[in-house]
Amino acid sequence: MMEHLKAFDDEINAFLDNMFGPRDSRVRGWFMLDSYLPTFFLTVIYLLSIWLGNKYMKNRPALSLRGILTLYNLGITLLSAYMLAELILSTWEGGYNLQCQDLTSAGEADIRVAKVLWWYYFSKSVEFLDTIFFVLRKKTSQITFLHVYHHASMFNIWWCVLNWIPCGQSFFGPTLNSFIHILMYSYYGLSVFPSMHKYLWWKKYLTQAQLVQFVLTITHTMSAVVKPCGFPFGCLIFQSSYMLTLVILFLNFYVQTYRKKPMKKDMQEPPAGKEVKNGFSKAYFSAANGVMNKKAQ
Repeated sequence: MMEHLKAFDDEINAFLDNMFGPRDSRVRGWFMLDSYLPTFFLTVIYLLSIWLGNKYMKNRPALSLRGILTLYNLGITLLSAYMLAELILSTWEGGYNLQCQDLTSAGEADIRVAKVLWWYYFSKSVEFLDTIFFVLRKKTSQITFLHVYHHASMFNIWWCVLNWIPCGQSFFGPTLNSFIHILMYSYYGLSVFPSMHKYLWWKKYLTQAQLVQFVLTITHTMSAVVKPCGFPFGCLIFQSSYMLTLVILFLNFYVQTYRKKPMKKDMQEPPAGKEVKNGFSKAYFSAANGVMNKKAQ
């Protein structure tokens, strides 16, 4: 069995190396990067967990998970704050060019950026728990195509990013996304407490901030096409295309959630104590490159 698994691993890695070219030697040996199998199998387990979990919970009562959600939201908020601060400091140290930054000119600062981006990649596997919590709380309406597509694709895309383009121009999206995640998961954590509900009027603006994030990331990516600096052209086109799919899907979510609802209903204050029970703490957003994808209830 292990021999077959090893052969399968070798074939996948050979295929990817042939497709993308030599990997960045600076990240060789880093946890979960040398082989694609851990990322692939975690993604498969994630997708199976959604399917099997919904079957398991079908005739069982929904779980509250208030304490677990509080700790989870706090943990993601702190991790995002660390990544934001470290990305700002490391790119400043390396004198990164905002319009276009190559992969090698910043020396040790590039390694520092790559280390932060590894945590960003790893955090995408942790964020699979967003969906698992939906399953356990029987919020199946929140497990939309956008939600699953974003979570599954980001984890796999960032495995590729870390292996081939682990620094340079790759820094910008995670920097913005880490900032957005601080706001989002702070919101989630606060919504656990009924006494805080009256202060949570700003959920719509978080949604708008997500859209701005996507547009800024596409603009930054395309700026390196206009003024090249040696960053791989194919990677720039792929990232812009992927982000465009998120913009399209997320705009559809935004219209469905906010534009088609009467203003009076949109401004209503939710009853105290119902936000967590009814899934409000994860209701409007779903993080990764941080997409918010839950339909408003």
